[in-house]
Amino acid sequence: MQENREQWGSKLGFILAAVGSAVGLGNIWRFPYLVYTNGGGAFLVPYFVAIFTAAIPILILEYGMGHKYKGSTPLAIARANKKWEWLGWWPTINAFIILAYYSMILSWALRYLTLSFTKGWGNDTNSYFYNDFLQSSNSAFEFGYIIWPILIGIAILWAVNWFICYKGVKGGIEKLNKILLPLLIIIMIIIVIRGVTLEGATIGLNKLFTPDWSKMLEPQVWIAAYGQVFFSLSVGMGIMMTFSSYLPKKSDINNSAFMTAFANCGFEFLCAIGVFGILGFMASSQGLPFEEVVSGGIGLAFIVFPKVFGLMGVWGTILGVLFFTCLVFAGLTSSVSLVEAVSSAVIDKTGWERKKVVSLICGVGFIVSIAFATRAGLYLLDIIDNFVNNYGIVVIGLLEAFVIGWIIKPETIRNHTNSVSYYRIGKWWDIIIKYVTPAILAIMLISSIITEIKTPYGGYSTAELITYGWAIVGIGIIGALLFSKMPWKNKNSLDFDNESEVA
Repeated sequence: MQENREQWGSKLGFILAAVGSAVGLGNIWRFPYLVYTNGGGAFLVPYFVAIFTAAIPILILEYGMGHKYKGSTPLAIARANKKWEWLGWWPTINAFIILAYYSMILSWALRYLTLSFTKGWGNDTNSYFYNDFLQSSNSAFEFGYIIWPILIGIAILWAVNWFICYKGVKGGIEKLNKILLPLLIIIMIIIVIRGVTLEGATIGLNKLFTPDWSKMLEPQVWIAAYGQVFFSLSVGMGIMMTFSSYLPKKSDINNSAFMTAFANCGFEFLCAIGVFGILGFMASSQGLPFEEVVSGGIGLAFIVFPKVFGLMGVWGTILGVLFFTCLVFAGLTSSVSLVEAVSSAVIDKTGWERKKVVSLICGVGFIVSIAFATRAGLYLLDIIDNFVNNYGIVVIGLLEAFVIGWIIKPETIRNHTNSVSYYRIGKWWDIIIKYVTPAILAIMLISSIITEIKTPYGGYSTAELITYGWAIVGIGIIGALLFSKMPWKNKNSLDFDNESEVA
């Protein structure tokens, strides 16, 4: 049985959507800092090793599964092996959880975009961000009151997500990425050109790319490289399997995986050059050691960069507007892909029409997101993001590799992707999926658990970490098991003729 399934308008539309999903906030504020702290130019060696031994193989796995079994992540896995259907629901639930706090970060970016026209964050950007804007409380249990500018931003972003996904795959998601992704790249190129021509930019660029080869001997550097490529490519989130299920029968799966990985990688390098050129200018203009101005994550985007823009006169206003526009665009292309991953799974399971499902998910998602618009929002984001990424997504990737490698068998997927692809992959892929990827992800998982036991994350109390960390991971697993027990609305959903798809 094969239902009529939506399709991308073109292969380019699929690639842009996949790259749009992969290109997100982490490329802009996480990658540059990771390179700097993990050996500079030397970090690029484990980074590229990680791309070839984890990123591309897992992308081929997820693209191959979605394309062969023509379904969202839960349906594709259930068609391959019904006992493992729950493994498709876990990343789907995680995608919904990520959406709830992602909308808050995008709301911040939206607010800062409006502030950037007048540099409304003032001179003390640290105090403005934590005290005036977020009005952060003292603990994750102290919700206080709702911060209305943040909630309004969250509402706007959920409305945009709803509008795009309501329009469907071809008419909504593909169109959005065809507009936003080229704009995103153009904006980042402008930021980079101005960043590297600023006085003192070379200080930052030298710090970024000067190799510290001794770091190559540290296991943690290799773990960081694998973590970055794994998270930045949106694998283990239910997105890529879903997106590839909308491809026509004859689609070059293997080449698409390489294109997605390298496009994402190229954008990360572009971001790193721009970010460190601007940070070099800040160090030079303030006469500070570079180590005192460098930062990663939220601090870079909402504290350090606004401070830099404040030092730059008219160009500071221009770069501020461009930078926060960049954050909003990168976040939107990722958030609509998360909404689609959740919606597609629910549509497949229930048989409900797309418009009803997207409206329900965006409505419930907005209600859940209200918790992040309170004074405890930053703490909730910090804890949940850490546990979902370090435990949820890593374990999902590990189990995916195990199920494909040892139960479904890698040659099943490899034979399928080779039958529709111009570039054929060899048995090396089987070895990576069966042995290399599971081993690396197991090491990452064990490392995270040991670190967590030695030093509880972020200095939070045990109660906070259990409530918002381990409990969220548990909810993902329990929810996945419960969803997998529900009957498929169409009883013939799992009666699928695999071979017809390879014809």
